[in-house]
Amino acid sequence: MGSGIWVYIDHFRGNALTASWEAISLAKSLASKLDTSVTSLVFGNQMGELVEETSKYVSDTIIVCDDHTMEDFRVEAYGALAAQLYQEYEPQIILMPATSRGRDLSAFLSMKLGVGVVTDCIDVNVEVGYTQVIRPVYAGKLNAKISLDGLHPQIISLRPRAFPAAEECDEAAEIIEVEAVLSESDIMIKVLDYSTSRGDVSLADANIIVSGGRGVGGPDGFDPVRELASVLGASVGASRAAVDSGWIPYDHQVGQTGKTVSPDLYIACGISGAIQHQAGMRTSKIIVAINKDVEAPIMKLAHYGVVADLFDFLPIFTAELKSRFEK
Repeated sequence: MGSGIWVYIDHFRGNALTASWEAISLAKSLASKLDTSVTSLVFGNQMGELVEETSKYVSDTIIVCDDHTMEDFRVEAYGALAAQLYQEYEPQIILMPATSRGRDLSAFLSMKLGVGVVTDCIDVNVEVGYTQVIRPVYAGKLNAKISLDGLHPQIISLRPRAFPAAEECDEAAEIIEVEAVLSESDIMIKVLDYSTSRGDVSLADANIIVSGGRGVGGPDGFDPVRELASVLGASVGASRAAVDSGWIPYDHQVGQTGKTVSPDLYIACGISGAIQHQAGMRTSKIIVAINKDVEAPIMKLAHYGVVADLFDFLPIFTAELKSRFEK
């Protein structure tokens, strides 16, 4: 019990990220090929509801640590426990979402266990004797195939929205409860408080993103972008140029030094489409570019291009959508 393929369930105080269920979906697919089991790791405090939610998707094993020292994600505490559990169960593959917490934990385990980690993967396949993963390189212009063999565990982080979410299952999972490894006095990091951004949809989880760039001209230029996003139930993104100009907070930045996103629909408004920006959104399912410059780089990447002034086009487009949604 507990060996095979592991999935770290990423959450914020019991609210799971959709990327966790996507990781479980992949784990199930790999486990069926390897004829092995899937184990989920649920660490936190007062995790009853999250364990119940996880059990809808995992029919094999759920390892749970429910402790006050685990209430907030601290890589010291989470990593020490995950490393100890690995020594006990020795899983073959450890999957986790490529979120900020997932990246921290994968790096910690890589160092602690003395094995490599492949990050931000968009596809994973298993063959006899090795695992092959695909991840974007060179700002997303190419995909690299990487073969993992020999060393265990194989630690892999998965790009959110690159995989379908897991389907619910009927079988009941075995619950294994474990104790925390570190006491509060052993943990150097202390969480004092959280600050919340304005009520926009999370970029990582958004099905639709409407982004503004240098072409919006200033802070007020994001008003039509936000109006369109509101009608579509979308998140508001931005290019680095807009963020660096102070027109919108960094939390909205899409790109190599911002968020990497893969929505079903990405609408770029007044964004030229520099390589840095493309690296963060080129895996979007459908890309629509609205730009006065037909030669802008974003136009070559876009599935649909609108050559127009965004201030002329967006109000008309938003009004048309509103009228259709109200019917």
